[in-house]
Formats: sequence, C-alpha cells, structure tokens
Amino acid sequence: MSSIPRTSTRMIASTPSSSPARNAGSFGGAALPLACALAIGIAGPLLGNYASDFIVKVMILSIFALSLELLVGMTGLVSLGHAAFYGIGAYVTVLASGAEGGNFALLLPAAMGAAGLYALFVGALSLRTRGVYFIMVTLAFAQMAFFVFHDTKVGGGSDGIYLYVRPALGALDLENRTVLFYVVLASLVFTYALLALLRRSRFGAALAGIRVNEQRMRAAGFPTYAYKLAAFVLAGALAGLAGFLLASRDGVVNPELMAWHNSGEVLLMVILGGLGHLRGAVIGAIAFTLLKEIFSTHALLGPLADHWQLTLGLTIIVFVALLPKGLIGLVQRLSPRSGA
Repeated sequence: MSSIPRTSTRMIASTPSSSPARNAGSFGGAALPLACALAIGIAGPLLGNYASDFIVKVMILSIFALSLELLVGMTGLVSLGHAAFYGIGAYVTVLASGAEGGNFALLLPAAMGAAGLYALFVGALSLRTRGVYFIMVTLAFAQMAFFVFHDTKVGGGSDGIYLYVRPALGALDLENRTVLFYVVLASLVFTYALLALLRRSRFGAALAGIRVNEQRMRAAGFPTYAYKLAAFVLAGALAGLAGFLLASRDGVVNPELMAWHNSGEVLLMVILGGLGHLRGAVIGAIAFTLLKEIFSTHALLGPLADHWQLTLGLTIIVFVALLPKGLIGLVQRLSPRSGA
C-alpha cells in the first residue's frame, strides 16, 4: 500500500476524525475505557455465574460491533453481510478443534485468518460496487456462506456442531470460566486499543477522508480501493475473533450465526450507540443486549415477553428518533471533549 501523498496533508487534516481538537479529546478520553476495563477485571471473580456469562456475552458482541464500526463508522461502508465472518470464525474454531480439542495459539489465528481470507474474497469483489449495490452484494455473499453450512455436511447441517473440548494453552484453558472471562476481556481491550490507534494513524486519516469524500481522495492520488479492502479484511478478521470467543463460550455453533438478521442486529448496535465512535459501538452492544434480555424475560414483563421483538423494535425507534447521534450523544453532552 502506498504512503499518503504529502500534497494531501491539508485535506486529511480537515477531516473530522483527524482534527487536533478531536485527537486531544480522544487521548484525554482514554482514561474512561481503561477505568471501565479495570473495574470489570476487578469485579470478575466476585460475580455470579449468570452475571459473569452475561458480561462475557456483551463483551463478545462489543468486539463484533467494533469490527463493524471500522467499516461503517470509520470508512463509510455499510455492510449487511458481516455475520458471515463472525460465523466462519466460530465454525473454524470447532472444526479445527476436533474431538480431542485444540491449541489456543493455533485456533485463534486460524479463526481470524479464515474470516480474513473470506473477507478478502468478498471485499475484492463487493468493493467494486457502491451504495445500495454494495449492501446487497455483501448480503448475497453472507447468504452464500450461510447455505454452504446449512445445506451441506461441512458443519453439521442445520443442527450445527459441538465443541467437545474448549481451546487451551497450558494454564490458559477456556474450560475454566474465570480464564474465559479474562481472555474475552483482554480481547475486547485489544480490539478497542487497536482501532483507537488505527484512527489516529495515517491509515485511519485516509479512511476518514474516504468516508467524507472518496472522489476527492482518489483525485489526490490515494489508492482508495486498496485502503477500503485493507479495512474490510481487518474488520472481517476481528469479527472472526468474536466468532472464536463465541464458540469457546457456547460450545456449539450453527448456521444461524451467519443469518442476515445477525448482520442487521450488529448494525443496529452500531447505530444505536452512535456512528463514528468506538465507545458508541460498545455502548450500543450493551444497550441492545440489555434491552433484548429485559424484554424477553417473563419475570419482568409477563406475557408481553412473548412479543419481545415488537417491544424491542419500538424502543429502538424511539431511541433513534430522540437521539439522532445515538446513545453516545448523551455522553457528549456530559463531556463535550469525549473522543473515541
């Protein structure tokens, strides 16, 4: 990938994500995510099984949402096929484990690599389209992956397959609930930190320029196709990381992981939290999962819990109508200089 032309430095500096004020706010705002991660890490051993499992689920979905934020919020590419990479990461984890289990150090790169390779294939073709055509092409490729695992015996068909022994590497055994908790937390911190650094890099500035005005970036000499493809592959690999963690947590995977509604749900998380903010992706994942849990609990809502899709949909509509910038807008009102 070629370096950023010097002649375009002024143009990149004018993009919202690379302005000095925004960067200063982002660096200053790093304390809050770190404090939250530290608090979760300290509270981990004190939590009950239900609370611990729920937090692990939220953290995995946060990684999944962050991977899509790289495409939607940072690059301006709306994808409806992101669940394919999520599912591939999960399936590769189970298939490569076998009946005897697998090595953590091998399974994790395999899951992320397989998801990244499929993202490379999908991106190389879909990025030649734009707008609604790009959305439909990504959806089509995701459905192709769905039917490969659903209609063949590759992954156990529609019933899916079980992970009999979770990945391990010495003392790092994901059969242990505490170890799994901290591995997922470390993965979330890694993903968030990686994307935060990426936003402040020259590559991130180029993605911001592409999001604002791709034609202008191309005229300035940027290989925009290569930049978008690199972002697409990285997003797919990070979704594969989330898939690896999900398979390790649940011990079972099925084709529904790749269904279009999962791609729609993670897109809703990013929008609900607030586009263009890493915190927004995490907040959106937390809010969406909490709302889904609350509205589907009979102990709280009684018979209305049977219609949780309706109440959840209406609630999200209200949130989007009242908070056009997402839930992160509330944080910005309290702390105007908040960044990532």
